[in-house]
Amino acid sequence: MTRKQNPVLRFLLRLLAVLIATALLLAAFLYGVIFLLCRGPSPTARELFVLSTDETSAIGFLPRLCLSAEEIDEILNRRAEQATEDTDVSLISVPQQEPEDTTKPDAWGYVDEDGGGLIYVPVAGESFVGHMLIVLDPMRVIVGCVPESFQFRGYTLEELVTHFDAAAGINGGDFEDPNGTGNGSTPEHAVVFKGEIYMGGYGTGHGFAGLDGDGILHVGSFSSDELREKNIRYGTSYGPVLVVNGEMADPASLHSGVNPRTAIGQRSDGAILMLVIVGRQPNSLGGTYLDEAEIMLKFGAVNACNLDGGSSSLMWLDGAYVNAPATIVGIRRIPTSFLVLKEGVSLDD
Repeated sequence: MTRKQNPVLRFLLRLLAVLIATALLLAAFLYGVIFLLCRGPSPTARELFVLSTDETSAIGFLPRLCLSAEEIDEILNRRAEQATEDTDVSLISVPQQEPEDTTKPDAWGYVDEDGGGLIYVPVAGESFVGHMLIVLDPMRVIVGCVPESFQFRGYTLEELVTHFDAAAGINGGDFEDPNGTGNGSTPEHAVVFKGEIYMGGYGTGHGFAGLDGDGILHVGSFSSDELREKNIRYGTSYGPVLVVNGEMADPASLHSGVNPRTAIGQRSDGAILMLVIVGRQPNSLGGTYLDEAEIMLKFGAVNACNLDGGSSSLMWLDGAYVNAPATIVGIRRIPTSFLVLKEGVSLDD
């Protein structure tokens, strides 16, 4: 006489078997896709895959499943080192007073319809959609951070906006993020907040974007002494530099994959350009460094620098996030941001 198996247990065992089989099939499918990208007939697809994943903390290991370290390094090393010239401050002229009539288009054809000093413009390219925020008064832009919390805790962009009671903002510079598990607390390179330099011993990495006391954006690689000489009040590091003195950086130095992107720039009239490119979405795969540079030039940027991207890329405007994060785990915590203070507010008062 055989013992009848519990029907609930039998169902659970079958369900477990189905789940295991599905997971194995999915893993095999994903490996097949990775193998095709890495070992398939298209060198362009291989290069784009390696570059895109290398820029992502959590999945940077994927190319190693099918490519040797030498093959990966050969692709990554094709990006040229940047040698940017010093920012020519004479190319920027910040108006000393607001225009009397904000209903007229500016020199680039954009209108501040509500007179609030902020102009939102959607952007799009072949593989992405995105968001551009034009901040007419550069003196309203700061680096939003809480230096006393560095190395202890990070903040969401919304928390930083709330902390400074800001009108808008984007994510900022780099931070320690081993295998995508960082808590967004520790900048990897220099940050300047209210003229004080933090993490200065780590340099400015692949690029730095900082505003001086006159509201002029400087981009490049600087020592701590140079940041002081330039009277940088607010700035953070990431890079690469996209545009310098009205010219696009060497395209060979903008060699990159396709990912969510964030960048900051400045027009000749001082207006700050804040760009976020959406990525890892069905309708928007993401953009390259070259895409960012082309958009910045289209909007009149004299200087521009790439900021942290990937799952950190976010814009806040009108009390809400403009875009969704490129991750299933929700909003990431970050150490720095670029924020737009409300009109009439200054941290230097």
